[in-house]
Amino acid sequence: MKVPYILLAVLALTLMSSCGDSAEEAERQRREQQRQDSLALKVAVTPTLDCLPLYIAEQQGWFEREGVSVQLRPYTAQMDQDTALVRHRVEGMTTDLHRLEWIREQGMPVRQVATTSLKWQLISNKTARIKQLRQLDDKMVAMTRRSATDWLASHIADSAGLKPERLFRIQVNDVHVRLDMLLTGIMDAMFLPEPQATVARRDGHYVLLDTDSMGLHLGVIVFSEQALADTMRQRQVEQFLKVYQMAVDTIASKGLQPWGQLIADKCRVPKEVISEISEE
Repeated sequence: MKVPYILLAVLALTLMSSCGDSAEEAERQRREQQRQDSLALKVAVTPTLDCLPLYIAEQQGWFEREGVSVQLRPYTAQMDQDTALVRHRVEGMTTDLHRLEWIREQGMPVRQVATTSLKWQLISNKTARIKQLRQLDDKMVAMTRRSATDWLASHIADSAGLKPERLFRIQVNDVHVRLDMLLTGIMDAMFLPEPQATVARRDGHYVLLDTDSMGLHLGVIVFSEQALADTMRQRQVEQFLKVYQMAVDTIASKGLQPWGQLIADKCRVPKEVISEISEE
């Protein structure tokens, strides 16, 4: 039986109309997503334990509960965070005090709004048999330039009586790459944050220095002055800090154990390391 041409024409028009509606709906959704993205407060974070309060707040939906839209933008290197802030891809980020001062010196107005639990350990490769700072003479130490780890490298050179040029500072910005270079025996020593430092200790590598034992608390959260000059962003930052403190208090009361899987997922470390961090 032949289908009348008029029926074929109607079917074709119906299909064309349906496709047109789908494309229009997809475009509408894309525009709405762009609008939501532009309204959200965007904060750069790293796969480190000092960012755990933010990861908890995101996972638990606490930002939404307090009426603030927050997008956490993950980066594995401080330098990438800086670039994102300068190019206005984010309004705020986690960093350290020495990095903050360097950013300001580059002409980027930023303001510290909170402190974090960021800490570092200087860990030597077990195959290098380095047990004292003075043994770092003529050795390679992985760090990030113009950051707290750069300042710490200068500090240990001075305290150990080493000539600055005899401590080879190797810039390795990505925290995952840095840890891998220790585990595979490529680097003599390096500065690692938690939980990466615990991974290294579990593998038998040796702790030469701990910023906690030195009484150094250098982790901060900063926002650009441009963002803080905007009334809407000011309100968002206020709510953001309220939620951040809620998460910090939760960790203080419950410890790290309830968040073991979250830490493992966000920081790319085995879940088993969490109990050892808790004992530190």
